[in-house]
Amino acid sequence: MTLKLSLTLLLCFVQCFAYKPVVLIHGIMTGSGSMEIISRRIQEKHPGTKIYNVNRFESWSSLETMWHQVLEIGKDVANISSQYPEGINLIGYSQGGLVARGIVQTFPNVSVDTFISLSSPQAGQYGAGFLHVVFPGLVKESAYELFYSRVGQHTSVGNYWRDPYHQPLYEKYSVYLPYINNHIVSEKSNDFKTNLLRLKRLVLIGGPDDQVITPWQSSQFGYYNANETVIEMRGQDIYTLDRIGLRALDTSGRLHVVTVPAVNHFNWHMNVSIVDDYLLPYLN
Repeated sequence: MTLKLSLTLLLCFVQCFAYKPVVLIHGIMTGSGSMEIISRRIQEKHPGTKIYNVNRFESWSSLETMWHQVLEIGKDVANISSQYPEGINLIGYSQGGLVARGIVQTFPNVSVDTFISLSSPQAGQYGAGFLHVVFPGLVKESAYELFYSRVGQHTSVGNYWRDPYHQPLYEKYSVYLPYINNHIVSEKSNDFKTNLLRLKRLVLIGGPDDQVITPWQSSQFGYYNANETVIEMRGQDIYTLDRIGLRALDTSGRLHVVTVPAVNHFNWHMNVSIVDDYLLPYLN
């Protein structure tokens, strides 16, 4: 065997078996520093993995509108993706998971193999625990008065606040969540579904002791009905009508729903055992 052929085979082996690059997107009122434990642990356990830890929209700028964050961070992720035609992996924590999904659904040129949503309000948010992180003076029962207005829609939280008692106002004012969930049909609806179905794997991680994402099942597309009773994902229209492809991903074995007890919302991204047990198995 010639040296040239040996080097060619070695290069092929490295490319075929190397871990895919990982893009990390932080949560609300934090920044890339909060994702460093995840970044370091992935590199420790999967040596050679290229990590891209998004440092945009940190701290108070994380309250900028969801579409603005999706489009700006999405450009960065698209540029990263263009360097890796074999695909990348994407992890979004808390609000970052909702930004990440918006990127997957909006950018057809972003090639994501596995998208991991880590305790993210994928079906919306209606709870004081989350609200008081950013708006300590608001109560959930009257927060709709702010969020369901043109002013309130200039905040990221307003874009996915989903009050079960004021659905008509949610549908009238909310400019983000009802659209990417295809609750409201738009000219982008087919693209939102088609792009999500390009995933090889969608991982939804959440748990009953989160205490911030409310209901916690929102991290797995479950949500309240009009009486504030939680309906699990498979009982929701978004699944039964396959509005964005969740049912198709599920029936094809590409949807993974992971429930982890005894984890507070602020510990998901700070716990090495979470990385080892629930993130690394999906990163290859």
